[in-house]
Amino acid sequence: MRVAVCQLNARAERAANLATARALLERAAAGGADLAVLPEFADYLGPAEGLPEPESVDGEYARFFAKAAHELSMWVHAGSFHEAGPDPGHVYNTSAVFNRSGDLAGVYRKIHLYDVEIPGRVSYRESATVAPGDRAATVTVEGVTVGLSICYDLRFPELYRHLAVHGGAQLLVVPAAFMLHTGRDHWEVLLRARAIENQCYVVAAGQIGDHDPGRTCFGRSMIIDPWGTVLAQAPDTVGVTFADLDLDRLATVRAELPSLANRRLPVS
Repeated sequence: MRVAVCQLNARAERAANLATARALLERAAAGGADLAVLPEFADYLGPAEGLPEPESVDGEYARFFAKAAHELSMWVHAGSFHEAGPDPGHVYNTSAVFNRSGDLAGVYRKIHLYDVEIPGRVSYRESATVAPGDRAATVTVEGVTVGLSICYDLRFPELYRHLAVHGGAQLLVVPAAFMLHTGRDHWEVLLRARAIENQCYVVAAGQIGDHDPGRTCFGRSMIIDPWGTVLAQAPDTVGVTFADLDLDRLATVRAELPSLANRRLPVS
């Protein structure tokens, strides 16, 4: 399977963001990708007051990427978007995956929300406006079981172990908008750890650069093999990065270092 990570700099102009995303998907298709992955909030990353009206999983956002998947005959993981939530004050942060025919093949709602309170320094509560999802999700892409996650989920290894053990994941996908100050120290380390401990490929697509208001994302989208080797890493610009996944390699790693088979503690 050939995969592509599409790294972009979404800002406050939704139409421009979607046009860039489509152009990146076209580059991914031209490069022979079977699956292309976009970052978190691919359509909008700007001031809260300009946030697009939340949609359903068959709304405008989904239709846009379903059409792209169909026209390009490629699996598309459409990053994430603001889905209408359980009440008027909350949305879901939702990923949608489309197959080559443009059909919706998988949906995942971000489980872990970033709430932090450091007196005199920072106060941020994602849970004030975003509702958490309540279940892990996988989707089968070209015969490969793909475990779904979003950004902050990356810090919670129990989710990925659940995806690997109970979901049978062979590939883990992480669309993200990782902040620069944490990304510099934690992004690659956490991605490689999730690959090594779960003996899975990891495909991580990130936002890059400055966004409104006063937010800078780290980028460095990457593709990692189940040994923890970085197969490909995006440069610090908008673009598409490719790698070929070898499922025989995954089977060899799991056979020669059977840590998943040797585990003793249950995973709920």
